[in-house]
Amino acid sequence: MTLNMADVETKEETFTLEEILTSLKKSHRLILWNDDTNTFEHVIHCLCHYLDYSESEAEKIAWTVHTKGKCAILEGSFTEMEVYRKILKQEGLTVSVE
Repeated sequence: MTLNMADVETKEETFTLEEILTSLKKSHRLILWNDDTNTFEHVIHCLCHYLDYSESEAEKIAWTVHTKGKCAILEGSFTEMEVYRKILKQEGLTVSVE
């Protein structure tokens, strides 16, 4: 299969000054937010598959998100957190980087 560059769709992202300054911090957290669309099973699957959590760890996180509204699920560089944010967002999860 040959990839034709004309077939590749790119989306330009813009960032606010606050987002750029935030990205300069040394450590960032990936936050998983509660929503009314994802099932516990889907959240647990994504945490196990993409972040290598055990099923019991992922279940605890899912309950924390359900009861408290959000939970920090990963910490690291801004670039690393953005990669995981995009992956989990594609899976339909509500995530942000702080």
